[in-house]
Amino acid sequence: MADDKSPAERVLDLVVFGPAGLALVAVEEFPKLVDKGRHHLEGQVRTARLVGQVAVQMGRRQLGQLATQVMPKAPSSPTTSPPAPSDPAPVYESQVTESEPAALAAANGSGTLRSLAIPGYDSLSASQVVQRLAGLSHSELVDVREHEQSHRHRRTILNRVEQLLTGVDVE
Repeated sequence: MADDKSPAERVLDLVVFGPAGLALVAVEEFPKLVDKGRHHLEGQVRTARLVGQVAVQMGRRQLGQLATQVMPKAPSSPTTSPPAPSDPAPVYESQVTESEPAALAAANGSGTLRSLAIPGYDSLSASQVVQRLAGLSHSELVDVREHEQSHRHRRTILNRVEQLLTGVDVE
């Protein structure tokens, strides 16, 4: 291209001949570009699918191993000892009649008949419990701390309760 073109010729090149040439090249080259893109992406998709399948297989295997560790095994012969009893279900004040408080408190392992301020506490994950702690009173936080220390010992919950009780808030 020569630099001695007039402004009108330059505009014509930019507006008419350039797009026309691009369109002609695109029509000729488009099938080649499609094949090249398909070849490149199909390889990546195949690799991603393979990685995903391996991850799912490993996850299933790990879940199976975890399930065998968590689930009590059935006795295979009469000489094996029965599985150890699991922790009894928590007992709440609303479930207790006046005639049975001492027996149920002892069965619950808590020694007291105190319900926690967080409904369904024992079925919640640590992150779910931590989200609910900020709205509790001082005495409710103390109750949660005592319950957690005597049951599951989840450090995340115990640390957050201590932060809230001492007024140290690290977030």
